[in-house]
Amino acid sequence: MTTTIPRSSKDLAAAPAVRLPGAGRLALKRGALELKGFFRTKGQFIVIFSLPAIMLMLLGAMSMSRMTAPGVTGAQILTAGMIGAGIMSTSFQNLGINIALERDDGTLKRLHGMPMPHVSYFGGKIIQVLVCMVAEVAILIVVGVLLFDVQLPSSLDRWVTFAWVLALGGVACALLGIAASSLPKTGRGANAIITLPFLILQFCSGVYLPFSDVPALLQYFAALFPLKWMTQGMRSVFLPEQAAALEPAGAWEHPMIALVLAAWCVGGLLLCLKTFRWTPR
Repeated sequence: MTTTIPRSSKDLAAAPAVRLPGAGRLALKRGALELKGFFRTKGQFIVIFSLPAIMLMLLGAMSMSRMTAPGVTGAQILTAGMIGAGIMSTSFQNLGINIALERDDGTLKRLHGMPMPHVSYFGGKIIQVLVCMVAEVAILIVVGVLLFDVQLPSSLDRWVTFAWVLALGGVACALLGIAASSLPKTGRGANAIITLPFLILQFCSGVYLPFSDVPALLQYFAALFPLKWMTQGMRSVFLPEQAAALEPAGAWEHPMIALVLAAWCVGGLLLCLKTFRWTPR
């Protein structure tokens, strides 16, 4: 028979303190868990990656013979627009819905009670968004190049533009997705509440047709949000220079694109700080 001897407070004080991993290391581990959970959810995985590609193939086939400018087909404009929408889909829509569901099923509350820096949770989410966003953009580019003769950027300037539009757009939409996750009262309503504004913005922002063909009132409305500027930035990367004539300003307006997206990064961060909750209402 063995007897358990209680440890005195002096012994406990003398015991070496367990050192927790740093916030960066925890974020990497959290990101790996997020990706594992994402890719194991086959339905979500298939919808997020296959639906935009299928839509691009179907809609592109209908517009590939329609010339919108010299040397520019409707399918090529659609490809650039779908790339912009793909960035927002993986960052704003997917992230917002997932966080709302995690809040509803108590996952966020349990994580909040753990000795894990809060920044590690958001770091893990950013890693998941980054991987999914790059994968989806790559799929759409491959479809556009193979089926609709979309030309990859031929100069360093265009690749740099691609990188900063992707980065600023992804960060702005991810922050807005985190803020929007607080809008649904329950997880069941998250899909509809977060998807509806994204769907409306797609039709107003020149994703499916040249932005100059969108009614003027809707152009002003779309210009308030990041998607219109992300699609314009992607058109400047993947379309020939003469396609700039299709923009209402007759130019790509890179400084304005950077200014608006950067402003939404700041605005999205403020909204997150103001609205994010770890528990349901």
